[in-house]
Amino acid sequence: MAAQPENVIIVGGSLAGLFCGLVFKHLGHNVRIFERSPSALLQSQGAGIVFGPPAQEYFAKHVNVNHPLSITSYMRQTLDRSGHPINQDRRQQKMVSWDLLYFVMRACFDGLETTYCEVPPKNPRDGNAKYLYSRKVTNLTEKSDGLLQVEFEDQDGKNGVEVADMVLAADGPGSTIRELLLPEVKRKYAGYVAWRGTLLESEATQELKDTFVNNFTFFHGPGTQIVAYLIPGKNGSLDQDSRLINWVWYCNYDQNSQEYKDLMTDIDGHFHHFTLPIGKMKPNLWVQQKKHAINVLPPQFAKLVNDTEQAFVQVITDVMSPKVSFFDDRLHLIGDAIAGFRPHTVASTSQAAYDSLLLERMMKGEMTEKQMQGEMMRYARQVAEIGVQMGNRSQFESLKAAIQPNTMAL
Repeated sequence: MAAQPENVIIVGGSLAGLFCGLVFKHLGHNVRIFERSPSALLQSQGAGIVFGPPAQEYFAKHVNVNHPLSITSYMRQTLDRSGHPINQDRRQQKMVSWDLLYFVMRACFDGLETTYCEVPPKNPRDGNAKYLYSRKVTNLTEKSDGLLQVEFEDQDGKNGVEVADMVLAADGPGSTIRELLLPEVKRKYAGYVAWRGTLLESEATQELKDTFVNNFTFFHGPGTQIVAYLIPGKNGSLDQDSRLINWVWYCNYDQNSQEYKDLMTDIDGHFHHFTLPIGKMKPNLWVQQKKHAINVLPPQFAKLVNDTEQAFVQVITDVMSPKVSFFDDRLHLIGDAIAGFRPHTVASTSQAAYDSLLLERMMKGEMTEKQMQGEMMRYARQVAEIGVQMGNRSQFESLKAAIQPNTMAL
């Protein structure tokens, strides 16, 4: 009698969890994703993602849907304060949106039907796949029979327990699993935040379209950096009327200042440690930031920010795990749970895809467990170091240093 497929629990239902989930489903294993959110669907903040080579390789191998995924930019350019290009580099990059990747992968993983794409036909060789929400992991232990026991609670405070042969922690830079196993590893504030927003291409002026459409555009100033590029629009649309101009603006804040505390405290008085969501920002602070944009940014970027209806804020942090595997290699950290990259690297999605492909190779016997762990840690440390260098150069060093070309392969 053939051995039964291995049962896998993946903690975290965002992109990293889905990357791993599809790999193990396609290998014939039975997979359960535990997502802590009380909603059956995760909600996008409107974030753009650079679609790097590891993610492209992963999607070509594991995602088969009838929907184009990315928009191509053909020029990287840096503007001066007056809005004129001072540095141009003809280099193609592909951009996607978080929500498009999420819903496309949900269609492939658990057959979720949405307006984003058709659900691909089932493969009889695939394992079973379940996406279980409202499961906040509270503890993880090893049983006497070698199985891993995952304890969780739902949104009503009810407790539950499930066991698995293997557990994957794909629950982000603030990983609960990593916190349980390595409580000494903490996220550290990098000294600045990212303001983020989008503007419909159809609502942009011709000057904004000339600057940002088909281009990956930067501006660097003392203690600040902003970048903008196109991403798919609503329902993953790549039509010109529906696409979005996505911008990310890095600004320095003293974490102990009242200004920082005010920024991260929402309209209901709740303080957010890492992300201030869309719709929760105090209106006066958004008005103030728009005025600041006019004072410090090139005209095109200032116009882009001011024409954006709502923004959200992400706190930039660093975190690095000293190891990726536990419990005799039956639990693995994945993606941001290993290392939370600074967004300058545009590599968090690539890291999740890369780690998932390494897991697949290990499971197929194409590399050893030790080789997989070594490669995951090598990638995490290398890119994290690059991110720190890029961020510190951008936010805390001179303008001349900031506009040196980025040599990282995207």
